[in-house]
Amino acid sequence: MPFYEYRCADCGHEFEAMQKMSDEPLKDCPECGKPALVKLISAAGFQLKGGGWYETDFKGSGKSSSSDKAPAEGSGCCGGSCACQ
Repeated sequence: MPFYEYRCADCGHEFEAMQKMSDEPLKDCPECGKPALVKLISAAGFQLKGGGWYETDFKGSGKSSSSDKAPAEGSGCCGGSCACQ
């Protein structure tokens, strides 16, 4: 379940709440009790896990790959295997 950040428009109290995506947004401030909560927009913190996802997968190794090179003269974008010529 994701964490959502809230701020009370009356007292300024800020906090996080773990809620289902289908849950209604909170309305009442736990500090002052007034229905003045505003859901804040924040960067989502997520991490890709599982086979095939590694931190180094897309970092440059200092070597240029064949996809970094411009296509040869007259070869189009794909070396002649499509109608781009």
